[in-house]
Amino acid sequence: MRAVFAVAVLGAALGGMTAPPVVQFTDITPSSGVTFRHDASKTSLKFLPETMGGGVALLDYDGDGRLDLFFTNGARVDERTGAARPPDKHDPRFWNRLYRNVGTGRFVDVTARAGLAGRRYDFGAAVGDYDNDGHPDLYVTGFGGNTLYRNNGDSSFTDVTETAGVAAGGWSTSAAFVDYDRDGYLDLFVCRYLAWSWEKNIPCADSGGTERSYCHPRHFSGVTSVLFRNNGNGTFTDVSIDTGVAAETGKALGVALHDYDGDGSIDIFVANDSMRQFLFRNVGGRRFAEVALDAGVAYDEDGRNFAGMGVDFEDYDNDGRPDVVVTTLSLERYALFRNLGRGRFAYTTHTSGVGRATALLSGWGALFVDYDGDADKDLFVAQGHVLDTVTAARHGFEYLQPPLMLRNDHGRFSDASASLGRVFTRPAAGRGAAAGDWDGDGDIDLAVANLDGPPSLLRNDGGNRTGWLIVSLRGTVSNRDGIGAIVTVVDDGGRTQSRICTTASSYQSASDRRVHFGLGGARRVRRLEIRWPSGIVQTRENVTANRVIEVVEPPRTPGGKPTSQRP
Repeated sequence: MRAVFAVAVLGAALGGMTAPPVVQFTDITPSSGVTFRHDASKTSLKFLPETMGGGVALLDYDGDGRLDLFFTNGARVDERTGAARPPDKHDPRFWNRLYRNVGTGRFVDVTARAGLAGRRYDFGAAVGDYDNDGHPDLYVTGFGGNTLYRNNGDSSFTDVTETAGVAAGGWSTSAAFVDYDRDGYLDLFVCRYLAWSWEKNIPCADSGGTERSYCHPRHFSGVTSVLFRNNGNGTFTDVSIDTGVAAETGKALGVALHDYDGDGSIDIFVANDSMRQFLFRNVGGRRFAEVALDAGVAYDEDGRNFAGMGVDFEDYDNDGRPDVVVTTLSLERYALFRNLGRGRFAYTTHTSGVGRATALLSGWGALFVDYDGDADKDLFVAQGHVLDTVTAARHGFEYLQPPLMLRNDHGRFSDASASLGRVFTRPAAGRGAAAGDWDGDGDIDLAVANLDGPPSLLRNDGGNRTGWLIVSLRGTVSNRDGIGAIVTVVDDGGRTQSRICTTASSYQSASDRRVHFGLGGARRVRRLEIRWPSGIVQTRENVTANRVIEVVEPPRTPGGKPTSQRP
């Protein structure tokens, strides 16, 4: 970016012309064919679910090599809504929507044919091939229960919730497919938010005390999240109590996965609203120990709670250890925790530059993405305050906020939003966010689900100029998606990066499972290493840049020795 700045200054001096930034994002929503509009069905009673918005998922549901789009939606509610008169989703304006990617930036609504309209006031979406048949399945969370849709492989889905045993109950938000016990089948972790009901909705006022407002979550008790173990036969067993997950009562909104301590088992970070955060350490695939306080990620550096909403779990400083970011409300500053090793983290919000950039902002979906391909993971956040009355109640606070891109320069973050195009100046009530290369040009595009409005489909133009590699995994001993695999690349300049294969992170959303690396000008990857969930370590050498490669997990070798392959 320094070179771009120098060119711009020279152009201005010579004739008043300025060079455009290397990377721009274009909102293609108006021309994309995506006509979805989220509908929260807001009422005078200020039901709390009206504030939470929906999620978005990027998945290749039909196997044609292009990423499709799925959005969750609300349902009709009014002042009489309750257990005897539940939310009504029959009106097509409240349907969840699936859009098929037909190429050239165009999408076609295939919801009815796919059978994904839904039947509840829905919030989140999780993607994973739970039955290992090669077709991505979809789990949708909502109020009063959740839905598991099995992908039939013929562009349609079947609701298998009852037979699978994963309806859960209460108010579910984000969810994650994860093979926590490494048996080759994807299990399911489900975040649940509050012990709230339509009948329990209480009147709350804004900070001025003059206008009805949405209640703070402190007025309601927390609940436990749920862990379902995949039995390998199409059914799941609730193991929340047996694994220790049910021992912790939270107010869970976001979930992300990684092996933070390098022991080969995938751990789970949960973003909780206005209470301590959770880090579930996986103990040998048998149980989980909640260690956030000991690890230094439960609170901010002053020991205070914050409103944890969205989360991502990746190695932002390229030291080989996964770090954590959690989005928060205005004045709390987004929480960035750097992994120091040996099970400990440091709160680096202020020293990294994240604090200065986010003091007045409210964030939801958060994603570590290398938008400019320089081999550093940048931070994208979908933003908007939770209270639609905040602008009138508090000077300097905005309900609608534009998205944020913090550029990472060797572990230091600065706000690059203004240089990335007009889409980063348009305020919205941003909620869920997902990342993936939907146009197949090698850089990361972004989809944002906005509360009570149309989504924002942000096409990346120019992020592929410095080289890239996308790794698509196919497990054979591990789960077929390869979820939980740690992928590490060393480029021909000697730089090392790693990422986990997962669809979970952000807020109520699911990103492309393929693993993307910006190569910062490198022409080749000297060494590509995959540590599969099975424990198999596979390497490939001298991989040419600027392409998508599929890597198939080899059979287990005697003694579990690493497997090397040529490109």
